[in-house]
Amino acid sequence: MIIYNVTINIETAIEKEWLAWMQEAHIPEMLATGKFTKALMTKVLVEEEMGGTTYSVQYTSPSKETLQAYYDQDAETLRAQSNKFAGKFVAFRTELEVIGEH
Repeated sequence: MIIYNVTINIETAIEKEWLAWMQEAHIPEMLATGKFTKALMTKVLVEEEMGGTTYSVQYTSPSKETLQAYYDQDAETLRAQSNKFAGKFVAFRTELEVIGEH
């Protein structure tokens, strides 16, 4: 199992609009690709020096191959939809391999 983690720092002025878009549009569209089995959205509770609020979204994918299919078939289109927030956020992505759950 692979977790595709996206960490985003969003400016306070558009945080509510962005949060609604993430929950109502973007995350459902990510899940609708069929490449992810679930998504977990969290708010980072550490205050950032750069300001804004930081969130993490963890999308669970069954395999590295399935995640690669997302990159090849869906990533460009879905990432482009965030352009309406361009310049108002920074994001970085991490791939995590699940070793075990307890």
